[in-house]
Amino acid sequence: MFVETLVMVLLLSMTFISLARAIMGPSVLDRLIAINVIATKVTTLIVLVAFVLNQEMFIDVAMVYALLGFIMSVGVTKFVFRGGLGND
Repeated sequence: MFVETLVMVLLLSMTFISLARAIMGPSVLDRLIAINVIATKVTTLIVLVAFVLNQEMFIDVAMVYALLGFIMSVGVTKFVFRGGLGND
């Protein structure tokens, strides 16, 4: 139980470091990468909580969250670099 707690604290601290990069990032690309890293770390935290609590349902939640994070990354990237989300 101690190892899982330590890993959760480390992942949470890395998430907050990425949040700082997303806020202070000098470029849009830095912010996009930081948001993608945050989504990945939160997905990993959800899977770790599912493992600790022995709840298989949280794995489904983590998969949906990862899919939403991917779709968000693609959508924001397309919006930033092409200027819109239409079928150009």
